[in-house]
Amino acid sequence: MKTMTKPEKQDKVEAVATNRKARHDYFITDTYEAGLALEGPEVKSLRLKQATLTSAFVRAEKDGLYLYGLHIAPYAYNTLKEIDPLRTRKLLLRAPEIRKLSGALATKGMALVALEVYFKNGWAKVLLGLAKGKRSADKHESIKKRDLDREMRREYKDKFKG
Repeated sequence: MKTMTKPEKQDKVEAVATNRKARHDYFITDTYEAGLALEGPEVKSLRLKQATLTSAFVRAEKDGLYLYGLHIAPYAYNTLKEIDPLRTRKLLLRAPEIRKLSGALATKGMALVALEVYFKNGWAKVLLGLAKGKRSADKHESIKKRDLDREMRREYKDKFKG
């Protein structure tokens, strides 16, 4: 007789918005996942993928970490109070993570930027990147490296194509 095992639970992740320019402008050293404290109409707007986070960043304050610059468009059918699309939103993290990230933000030249907003198992999450700013020379260097890698892959592919 065959025994039935419970299937492994897969995390369902649905991307809402990404900050593609962040990886170009910063060296990302670590990434963290945090929950977002949102109001009802904001969640509905996020589900419709009406968010922009090109200039989103995090600041440490006394009672936690706050996300600035995340634009969530007002929900069209909102009957509740009007919500500011650029309001600061509290990040939901555990206390040790908050202390660790606050200490890292106190270091000169380090920033915490939002890389992606998504839904994970129905909960709104934000992927944060601990980042150090790039200079323009660093940006040129990374572009050169990317172009060289692309050229090498192309040559390798052509060589072994047959």
